[in-house]
Amino acid sequence: MSTDDKNRAIAAAILPLVGGAGNISSVAHCMTRLRLGLRDRSLVRDEALKALPSVMGVVEDDTYQIVLGPGTVARVTPEFEALVAAGAAQAPAHSAEELADRGAALKAARKAKNATPFKLFLRKIANIFVPLIPALIGCGIIAGLNGLLVNLGLLPGVTPALAAIASGFMALIAVFVGYNTAKEFGGTPILGGAVAAIIVYAGVAKVEVFGQALSPGQGGVLGALGAAVLAVHVEKWCRRRVPESLDVLVTPTLTVLVSGLVTIYGLMFVAGEISQGIGDFADWLLENAGAGAGFLLGGLFLPLVMLGLHQALIPIHTTLIEQQGYTVLLPILAMAGAGQVGAAMAVYLKLPHNGSLRRTVKSALPAGFLGVGEPLIYGVSLPLGRPFVTACVGGAFGGGFIGLFTMLGDKVGSTAIGPSGWALFPLLDGDKGLGTTLAIYAGGLVVGYLVGFAATYFWGFSREMIEEFDVDTEAVAPGPVATGPGATGRDPEPEPAQA
Repeated sequence: MSTDDKNRAIAAAILPLVGGAGNISSVAHCMTRLRLGLRDRSLVRDEALKALPSVMGVVEDDTYQIVLGPGTVARVTPEFEALVAAGAAQAPAHSAEELADRGAALKAARKAKNATPFKLFLRKIANIFVPLIPALIGCGIIAGLNGLLVNLGLLPGVTPALAAIASGFMALIAVFVGYNTAKEFGGTPILGGAVAAIIVYAGVAKVEVFGQALSPGQGGVLGALGAAVLAVHVEKWCRRRVPESLDVLVTPTLTVLVSGLVTIYGLMFVAGEISQGIGDFADWLLENAGAGAGFLLGGLFLPLVMLGLHQALIPIHTTLIEQQGYTVLLPILAMAGAGQVGAAMAVYLKLPHNGSLRRTVKSALPAGFLGVGEPLIYGVSLPLGRPFVTACVGGAFGGGFIGLFTMLGDKVGSTAIGPSGWALFPLLDGDKGLGTTLAIYAGGLVVGYLVGFAATYFWGFSREMIEEFDVDTEAVAPGPVATGPGATGRDPEPEPAQA
């Protein structure tokens, strides 16, 4: 089967289990998940969906999220969209309305639960930066390759070109942030990009603000975000007041002019100070309290993910990459996944009779090593309760290990955001050479694995939990032994065997 056929088959297997084309209101994807808007949640067959070999897990938030893994999700999504479009064209005209009516109450209740103002704001921020991750990864890997070639003295005629390729996107990232910000906040995207472009324009160096000459790029992505939000508000104000006959001329002109002046004479300076403060604080924190800070960050990251608050870190990562070339926070936060891997291995050994859970662990571990943690979190540790806590302990010690070396002067950073686990190795950078950086990160992973395993094995299960979960749910309950010809020993409704 070709790759295209395989991806089409995955999409075709998923579609009927989420209620068919008529039940899909939106389709999107992130690094690992197919994100679906559903009209009627009750039509989804969760267990059948989780049983598909290609599905690593499901997560329910404001959208229904199916974990397919990096790479796979980007190829399956277009096939899924094509199937949805074809199914919608064949469906009766009234089917979507009927489904919408049936699911309205459930959808409203789910949105009311998840749509707090703060979480909605963080989700908007994430939606601005997440589309940029593929470019950050690609340019980050090229930058790492270029640095390796420079250090080895190889291909001197090619390395300047590689440097240009790796740096071009970061030089203009403010423009992309402005474009996405305006799009997310309901404005005209190109106007947001136009205003944000002022920040990276070389000519701003001739402008003085508060007695200081501005620098191209001052304020970075935070300034671009603020400038684009301001542009959206100015544009909406103009749309309400400018006559339609003049709108096409006046609105874009006033939007760019007013927002541009405020950006040059205010936002660039303020955002620049904030960005510098973020970088200085991150450096100070890890240099003076590295082990403790790493312990807290590594231990608390998964709870932040569960609450949706991790999205607030995305602009901070991007700001650090823009300023320093790498973010020192991501390798520490990646230790949370190492704790999950160690905890899952302990679960595998502690529950030798639970074949179903052990199969889940075996299938999810490869993805866990590569930094895709959802299958282990939602399929193993979180449902068990205490192993989720002990996994966080493993992440805390792994983060503390990397933080300790940062405090000793050996910084470990990532040139992009998104990957984690072993997948982060190609993106690592630091201030003491690639070998040292790789060794420290690998040491953090090993510490996370070992502590997560030990904490879960010795403290992750009570006696009652062992009795409850260490059973073979697929075994036939003891009873009269069937004899004679044709006896199969099968029971149409088997009872779980007792430990």
